[in-house]
Amino acid sequence: MHSEPRFLLAGDAALVVEFGNKIDEEINRRVRSLATALEENPIPGLAEMVPTYRSLLVHYDPLRLSHGDLVEFVRTTLEKGQEYPLPEPRMVEIPTLYGGEFGPDLPFVAEHNGLSIDEVIRIHSGTVYPVYMLGFSPGFAYLGGLPEEIATPRLPTPRTLVPTGSVAMAGRQTGVYPIATPGGWRLIGRTPLKLFDPQRDPPTLLRAGDRVRFVPISEEEYWARLERKEEKGGS
Repeated sequence: MHSEPRFLLAGDAALVVEFGNKIDEEINRRVRSLATALEENPIPGLAEMVPTYRSLLVHYDPLRLSHGDLVEFVRTTLEKGQEYPLPEPRMVEIPTLYGGEFGPDLPFVAEHNGLSIDEVIRIHSGTVYPVYMLGFSPGFAYLGGLPEEIATPRLPTPRTLVPTGSVAMAGRQTGVYPIATPGGWRLIGRTPLKLFDPQRDPPTLLRAGDRVRFVPISEEEYWARLERKEEKGGS
């Protein structure tokens, strides 16, 4: 964590406020706290804010707000030392069918770490993961805290298409692909849950600050849940 936040230029209409240089829950809490403070006490010209693992990207209208004035406003907000209350973290359980055709990289993860497939599933599903941020594709939540025992490098060459609902991991991160996209993370399973639905309010199932637990399910339960979801119109 930086002793003092760093203010970095991001073009002529955005500012990056950087709190650290690593994946850390306290750093991420400070990012989200500043975003909340600015959203609840905006000034003219302030626009969208995008929280990341360790920094906050602040968009602004340079015709209404200068870069210097924005830096001073953010600095003053931070110096007030006000801790804006963040939403109580929700615990979201994600039912997951591990392995097989839905988790083709699970054997590699096990072999890479000298474990059995069952041990990898036990460790992955036995961990509670914080949601640090959303990005990459609509509703894609970056979950940190993957245990070192099962950490595995991403694919050397990304797949051209990863199916919707794929549960994946790379390094010490894990997550779920909400829509079908290219991707280079290791696929270890799939969930019948819909993590992104543009017809839903809000459209994303997960939000920064949530806690996630993966729950192993059988193939029968996977198809039953998927069928029930389709009967309800895909929600």
